[in-house]
Amino acid sequence: MPDYSTLSIRPDERNPRIARLLLNRPEKLNAINDAMPREIRAAMEWANAEPAIHVIVVEGAGKGFCGGYDLSLFGEGDIDHPCQQERHPWDPMEDYAFMKRNTDDFMSLWRSAKPTIAQVQGAAVAGGSDIALCCDLLVMADDARIGYMPTRVWGCPTTAMWTYRLGPVRAKQLMFTGDVIDGRTAAVWGLANEAVPADQLDAAVMKLATRIASVPRSHLAMHKLVVNQVMLAMGLEQSQQMATVFDGITRHNPEGLWFRRYAQEQGFKAAVQWRDGGEPIPEGDEARALVLEMEARRKAQGQTP
Repeated sequence: MPDYSTLSIRPDERNPRIARLLLNRPEKLNAINDAMPREIRAAMEWANAEPAIHVIVVEGAGKGFCGGYDLSLFGEGDIDHPCQQERHPWDPMEDYAFMKRNTDDFMSLWRSAKPTIAQVQGAAVAGGSDIALCCDLLVMADDARIGYMPTRVWGCPTTAMWTYRLGPVRAKQLMFTGDVIDGRTAAVWGLANEAVPADQLDAAVMKLATRIASVPRSHLAMHKLVVNQVMLAMGLEQSQQMATVFDGITRHNPEGLWFRRYAQEQGFKAAVQWRDGGEPIPEGDEARALVLEMEARRKAQGQTP
């Protein structure tokens, strides 16, 4: 079996036609670091090259599926990183190249000739929802949660999958509010194929995966290509390009810089509480003034920037 630092993949012991891709950073709620997107792509290449495998289940170790990007690295830390540049001026093309590569890595789940099923317990939020929604099918625990809270500030979902999976009205509701929905609601809205009690989640996914795995690989690949082609004709690639550019802007405009400085000064949990609590988020000149104040305090304390 291939060996990775953030995940594992192997045939299911109950049915060798089913592969299990396990996001495996449970101590970080399977948060995305620099290595995880590349390893997802590598794992999908391995699974697609294995003739015995017909379907791939993607799941998370521990309490949840994936809590998004590891913001102890990208949000609270002082590192200069392509997706959050501290130097000035911001280089949007460097940002775009980095985030577009991550998007393309997540989309290996969508491009895979073999069907992919996201098995979601706990939370699939922020960047974790990108991973889940790049899978072909989604099965959730009733009490699992999915959403993209950073649409409130400091993020735009680069895979742009919400509209294609939900339709424009529901997608706008979630993008405008940053709200999360539970598995029951996701199933009612048509985002999830099925929602079941948490203790029945694995059995439900195995039942679906086993049914799919009995179909010849060539038929699965053809049917998937037809459906994917419809999404491409609707403009999926162009939507992802725009979303990835906008994602970089949200992290470097006045509101995004305020959020990052607040996270650096007060801790990311405090920043998230403000973001998700419903209080107005500083914007424009107010955000700029607060950024300057926080940067002055950090400079006085010998911190950067």
